[in-house]
Formats: sequence, C-alpha cells, structure tokens
Amino acid sequence: MKLVIALIAGMLFGGGLVVSGMTDTAKVQGWLDVFGAWDPTLAFVMGGAMIPMAIAWVLTKGRSPMTGGNFPAPPEPKLGRNLIVGSVIFGMGWALAGLCPGPSIAAISFGGTSLWIFLVAMGAGMFVAPRVRAMMDA
Repeated sequence: MKLVIALIAGMLFGGGLVVSGMTDTAKVQGWLDVFGAWDPTLAFVMGGAMIPMAIAWVLTKGRSPMTGGNFPAPPEPKLGRNLIVGSVIFGMGWALAGLCPGPSIAAISFGGTSLWIFLVAMGAGMFVAPRVRAMMDA
C-alpha cells in the first residue's frame, strides 16, 4: 500500500511540475532574471507548495501517517555555513541550467540531451558532496 501511495503522490507531483511550467527551463530562468525580463508566475507555484506544507505541519502535529511511521518535523530555522554554501551552489546551478532535481526527473521523457547532461552532473555532485564535506570536517 505504501508503494501505491508513493507512486500516486510522485505522479501528482511530477504532473504538477509539468503543468506549472517548472520543467520549462526558459520559464525558470525568467523567474530568476529579476533585473531583466522577470516572469513572476513561479512565485505562485512556490506559494502553492509552501503554504500547504506549513498548514500540514500544523495539522499533523502529534499524528502519524496512515501508512505508519512519522511525519517529518519542520526544519530547524538555523543558518550555518553548510546551508548558505549549499543554497548558493543550488541557486547557481538552477539559474544556469533552469532545472533543479524534481523538475529534471519529471522532464526525463522529453528533456533532450541537455537534461541528460544535467542529470549526470547532478549525480556526480551527489556522489562528490559527502566526500568533500568529510575532507572539510577532517
């Protein structure tokens, strides 16, 4: 049952990304071009994601999912070096490629060569990041 619910949720999420334009690299880069031809429509997509999640954290406090386990806790509102550096790197990659992990997965069927280059680079980053962090912490 857990896998069926996860599949349905993933399909809804991917469909939402496609419908909202988050898989359109030009639209995403237009959102990030604040001093040029700015396209504010993705603000509604972000609000449509953040507002329900904030409500869900309030409504699920002390409850557990129908599939068992626990709901994730809200993140700690703590700024640190890792958060700032990670956010800057994520933002630079998002601005350059016009994609981030979720939309890139949703665009696999129609993304073309540049999407596959992005996915390989994303995978390499996921592989290298823990090793770089371990070297920095040592």
